[in-house]
Amino acid sequence: MSSILTNSSAMVALETLRGINKGMNQVQNEISTGKKVANAKDNAAIYAISTVMTSDVASFDKISDSLNLGSATVGVARAASEKTVELLTEMKGLIVAAQEENVDRSKIQTDVAALKTSIDNIVGAAQFNGQNLIKGEGSINVLASLDRDSSGSVTATNINVGRASLETNGEITAAAAVTAAAAAAMSSGDAGFAVASGSTVNNGATATVTFDAGDINVGDEFKVTVDGTDYSYTSVEGDTITEVAAALTSSLDGISGASASFVTQADPSTNDTVLTFSNTSLGDGTTITTESTAAAVEAADAVEAKAAGGLAALDTLDVSTAQGATDALAAIDALLATAIDAASSFGSAQKSIEVQDEFVNSLMDSMKVGIGAMVDADMEEASARLQSLQVQQQLGVQALSIANQAPQSLLTLFR
Repeated sequence: MSSILTNSSAMVALETLRGINKGMNQVQNEISTGKKVANAKDNAAIYAISTVMTSDVASFDKISDSLNLGSATVGVARAASEKTVELLTEMKGLIVAAQEENVDRSKIQTDVAALKTSIDNIVGAAQFNGQNLIKGEGSINVLASLDRDSSGSVTATNINVGRASLETNGEITAAAAVTAAAAAAMSSGDAGFAVASGSTVNNGATATVTFDAGDINVGDEFKVTVDGTDYSYTSVEGDTITEVAAALTSSLDGISGASASFVTQADPSTNDTVLTFSNTSLGDGTTITTESTAAAVEAADAVEAKAAGGLAALDTLDVSTAQGATDALAAIDALLATAIDAASSFGSAQKSIEVQDEFVNSLMDSMKVGIGAMVDADMEEASARLQSLQVQQQLGVQALSIANQAPQSLLTLFR
């Protein structure tokens, strides 16, 4: 049956042409973008995976920058350590020469001192972007990788590089450190140490001084001195600042013509207590001080640890005398070992960082290849498909034209 209202052949031809045009649009998009999955609409699963991997590649690129920075920082420390080894080796030669009796040891000592100054200069300058690995203690972390598990959680991995002190500053003796720490505590009253404070109390006046006891340990000594007379208490197990205050109050009660009392702070976390000392008849100018010798010792340990450098023994080398030359010869090998260990440690760390950087760059290349395999268009295939679709499009247009001409044959029935 022929109909002028419904042309089924034209409808089939039109539907086929629509499919061909849709395919052509897809191929043309692949050719223009270079991707077969350019957005989530093209393939949601592949798009999600490729986007995550692309973000990881960008992160690894920043990690590579971090590794390069870390390598440069460690490289500076390694070079400085190796130069220090050279200078110490040269210094050892001078010390060996000083063992001879018929030499001018004072001139040799001048050369030794000059080499020490050179080492000081190297240690001070061996920094990269403000980071100096041959001064002080501790370590730095160099960001090395991002580890993603099967659940999608990501953790950062670091390469830890320890500092190796090559400072030549002298080591403070325990006694000197106690004195220095006590003086610092008296002036600063830093939290965690007993405040050593002084006050002058006139006849009839009242003075207050504060203890900041920190953590009270067995054997800590707390002392109040009035006009040169010490009233002290040594803590025992279980003591709190309240027990210490009560014991000191009991001691001070024995001072004729004066009174004393301790009041602890309302907040126990402050661990403070305030001594109120009233002078009623001792005469003007009565002096009172408080201190904790245990706190001074603790502070001394901190001062001493901070002051001692890895090459601190260089301060004591003096070859100007026969005994000094002998002592210096015994000490120089240990100093050389310290510098050699530092150079070796930094060399190993730098090698590890460089190996990791090479791996990260290789990993980024592999990830880019994998992402490309998922989302990049096959241009040879796209070209072949485009040519095929162009031919199909031409035939589809021709078929549609023929189908549209079919109703014209009906006119012959009415002639």
